[in-house]
This record gives sequence, structure tokens and C-alpha cells, in this order.
Amino acid sequence: MDYIIGNSEVLEFRDGIFALRTRRFGTVAEIMIKKLYDFEESGSLAFDKKDIKTNERIEVKFSTVLKENDDTIRGDNVISQVIKANLANRAMNSKDAEIYKMDSQEVLSCPGYSDKQHRGNEGEGQFHLNQDNIDYHRKNHQVMTINYQELYDLFSK
Repeated sequence: MDYIIGNSEVLEFRDGIFALRTRRFGTVAEIMIKKLYDFEESGSLAFDKKDIKTNERIEVKFSTVLKENDDTIRGDNVISQVIKANLANRAMNSKDAEIYKMDSQEVLSCPGYSDKQHRGNEGEGQFHLNQDNIDYHRKNHQVMTINYQELYDLFSK
């Protein structure tokens, strides 16, 4: 099922997801994964969700996949930097949300992995999806595709 082009509420919902920032953006992904897989809250700040059937700890990440832009925002480039952050400048436009899964050992060796997530980082890391590695992730780790109409319906329940 494709999302209905004429359904402006679903389109606003999709665009609104990508307008959210930081923690609020990630919370959308956590709620989606919890509903899709019937996970429980973790009860811990160390990880996001828990699979009560297997007792596995689940970490959920969500990405806007924006074009790389490492320029520091300064007084002389603030306008161009804000324009580059526009949703239309996403590196990979898609009508679907793709869900990938990998275990903690796979993450350490996946393309684009970096152990530099934030200051004071210890034992944590992240990886980025981009045009160079998206085919690898689709082939090796994609478990589901959900379109924005389906996501909207999931949250409407």
C-alpha cells in the first residue's frame, strides 16, 4: 500500500517527523519499534526497549539521512547552512521508512561505523546511512519497509 498523495494529513505527518529534532525525533522511532515488535520499555537509561520474550536489550536509532554538511555555522554562512538543512536536501528521498536490524557485534564492523558518538563516549558508537553504504544495509540488515500511511495508521491505533 502506498501513501495516498491526496491525504494531506499523512503528508504533513511525514514532513513533521523530519522536522522533529534530537530526542523527539528518536522517540517516534522508539514508539514505532515498540508497536511493531511488541517490545516493552527498558526501565533503564542504558538502552531503549526490551524484548521480554528473549530478554534482549534493544537500542533504537532513527536517521533523517541528510546530506553531509560539516561546516560550522558562523555569522557569515548562517543562511546557507540553514538552507542546506532543509528537508528537501535529504540525501536519500524515500516514500517508505526502512527498518534494519543488527546485533551489537555486527554494528562494530558495519560500513560507516564510528566509535565517536559524543564527548565522554565509552563503549558506544553509531553508523551513518548514505549513498555509499545503503545497498549493503538493504542487502544484509533490512527486515521491514513501512510506508507513511501504514506508519500513520499504526500510530492511530
